Amino acid sequence: MYELIATIFKYIFTLIIYVFIFSIIRMIYLDIRSMKGYSKKGIEAYPYLKLINRREKFDFKLFESYILDEDKSIGRSNRNEISIQDPYLSSEHVRIYIEEDICLIKDLGSTNGTFLNDEQIEEESVVLNDGDRIHIGQLDFIFVSKDEEE
Repeated sequence: MYELIATIFKYIFTLIIYVFIFSIIRMIYLDIRSMKGYSKKGIEAYPYLKLINRREKFDFKLFESYILDEDKSIGRSNRNEISIQDPYLSSEHVRIYIEEDICLIKDLGSTNGTFLNDEQIEEESVVLNDGDRIHIGQLDFIFVSKDEEE
């Protein structure tokens, strides 16, 4: 009787270990997949913002990169296309948009300001170039205008 119960527990324990290993592999896969800064279409690469900071030091949700495939506003409010709960961001902090194949950034009157290459942006639009460093709130991004593998 004890041998039968021991065998059943052995198989249950083995099954639990396999489920645990599978869930860890799945989480790693989903994390790696979310870090890619490529377009959804796969052929045409869009510009994107790549986070420089380490995500672990923040207590709010943050991605490694944000694709700029259309007009994007960044801020704390959920009305923004990119909503980040950084307490140092304004509810509508900055707008990044593409006009005639040129990517532009515009501060939306934020309290703490928007900095491009360590210079504060006023309320007029400024052209973004590949490798520009953007600082908003506690976050630092690098603007990447094309696919890194090209």
